[in-house]
Amino acid sequence: MTQPYVKQTIENEVGYIEFFHPAHNSLPGDVLAELAQTITDAGTNDAIKVIVLKSGGDRTFCAGASFKELININNAATGKVFFSGFANVINAMRKCPKFIIGRIQGKTVGGGVGLAASTDYCMATKFAAIKLSELNIGIGPFVVGPAIERKMGLSAMSQIAIDANTFYSAEWAKQKGLFTQVFEGTEALDEAVKATAEHLCTYNPEAMAEMKKIFWTGTDHWDELLAERARTSGRLVLSEFTKEKLKTYK
Repeated sequence: MTQPYVKQTIENEVGYIEFFHPAHNSLPGDVLAELAQTITDAGTNDAIKVIVLKSGGDRTFCAGASFKELININNAATGKVFFSGFANVINAMRKCPKFIIGRIQGKTVGGGVGLAASTDYCMATKFAAIKLSELNIGIGPFVVGPAIERKMGLSAMSQIAIDANTFYSAEWAKQKGLFTQVFEGTEALDEAVKATAEHLCTYNPEAMAEMKKIFWTGTDHWDELLAERARTSGRLVLSEFTKEKLKTYK
């Protein structure tokens, strides 16, 4: 696999949405836009009762946003558009009337943690350590912060946001409520994801849709909130501190 993609397959009424990018599944704007639209479309597809969100490859679930695009931001408007990528995916997941199960096979960073936190039920392998590295380069996890705080609590979110150099284990993430179960490897993970998703398909879709509304109570303002957070990140990425920091990564 060398070309980025977003693809959807349907099996036993489960819609499997998979994204991939060869750079450790770090996602550029066009892939994020396609992912958001695919989730939105799956939410209205009568052939799908439950959605599974996954990524291609064996190691990293998602390394966040595209670093190549990040270092090329040269004005606030472009910065806002860039940081709106994950915001749009999170909002698509929030608004989707169907349960979304997360399948996290490996490490996940930044925006990837936001995606995991925006699923309704998330399972992982023991290799799925998490990190919020944004403060390292002079910005912060502003866009994904609300989703992570909603799932893990302010204390856990602030801990990993401040300790931006550290990967936290999958077991720690489970203890904090991000993951529901942690498995030894991808084979066991895939078996559990499949069994869980197909069992959920036996439930009343209307009841699940109503439950999803309850799960996301209090987030109706997130379209505006995440757009404002994207503006904040877009402004900070132009700071002299961040510009100098990014030079060391080129």
